[in-house]
Amino acid sequence: MTGRQRVAMAMRHGQPDRVPVMCQLALGHYFLNGRHSPADIWFDGACLADTLVGFQARYGFDGILVNLPGRPPDWRECIADRRAVDPGEIIRWKNGLETRIPPDDNPHTLATSGAALPRANCDTVDPDDPATYRVPGYVWNTWHAPTLWDIPDRADLSDPGAYPEWFTSTVAAVRSARPNASVHAEVFSPFTHLIELFGYEQALMALVDVPETCLRLLDVFTGIVCAQVRCHAQVGPDAILISSAFAGAGFIGREMYQRFVLPFERRVAEAIRGANLPSYTHTCGAIGDRLDLMAETCVDGIDTLDPPPLGTVDLAKAKAEFGDRFFFKGNLDAVNEMLNADDATFERAVRQRLEIGMPGGGYILSSACSVAPHVAPERLIRMVELAERHGRYD
Repeated sequence: MTGRQRVAMAMRHGQPDRVPVMCQLALGHYFLNGRHSPADIWFDGACLADTLVGFQARYGFDGILVNLPGRPPDWRECIADRRAVDPGEIIRWKNGLETRIPPDDNPHTLATSGAALPRANCDTVDPDDPATYRVPGYVWNTWHAPTLWDIPDRADLSDPGAYPEWFTSTVAAVRSARPNASVHAEVFSPFTHLIELFGYEQALMALVDVPETCLRLLDVFTGIVCAQVRCHAQVGPDAILISSAFAGAGFIGREMYQRFVLPFERRVAEAIRGANLPSYTHTCGAIGDRLDLMAETCVDGIDTLDPPPLGTVDLAKAKAEFGDRFFFKGNLDAVNEMLNADDATFERAVRQRLEIGMPGGGYILSSACSVAPHVAPERLIRMVELAERHGRYD
């Protein structure tokens, strides 16, 4: 079977020839081990596509997650100055901002003074006025970028027609380059947009202090995310991931999840289903207490499933209780069983996840969260070898 067929069957709760393997790699892993510079991987959609395709081939993964939107092809024209530093690189933009790119972590855009960019103020933000929430600190949204992206400030981002062709260019390029791999696009949960809009501390306080404002903003962001789903669906991905990193118990309890996450992610999942694509949610950390609530969002699968001590998911228990409802992807501790483990511990952990996850189908072998930047490439190649040997259904 091809990787594309393998992952598709697993997402339908079927049994392919073997358990598919598909890990999300941290951007720092690409920066350290790829052939393009970190800045080019981050800011250039074609370089990112080439990097994703190269690592999928190198490691033998069955699928590829495109975890950044495309970028304008003329982004380099917005650079005022670009220079190497120890460590990493600094880009100064013509609009006065500065991006610092470390060699093993996501870039950080700052004011020229080095100060953090401002976030929206929860006391003055107006959900009916985009100017109050389309601010530089709102890092996950495509209308802000240090390179003056060509999306008008007042564009209606709930309209798929507002997005330029470059927005989906990376997904399209990866799809074209790897027709036999499972290619997944990514959108961010409305709740993630809210957290990034205000900054983590202020956003959590806003849920308590101005809950109605938060709900109105979440409604706005849901329309935007659903429009992005429709954009991605047009270029042929095999699934769409909803990235919802902040919806675990480390940030909010069950009641807040029910109020501020569930109804909005359900609308996103319904939009993905309306595009005839599978959906799954990536939520980090402690989610063992809310798998039943996640089931109400209508997503088809769950990603990460962090085990203790990083999270609270016992894969055997989750599969017994929700295996008929979800396909599962992950559960391999990215720190203690991959990054810091010796070879014997790593291989034992991989075989254990295969033994638990593969019966009955519906399982994709993966790190729980992103593969850490400094995980050895040889370890990822070995993961696929172990799945070939111990994860076969025939």
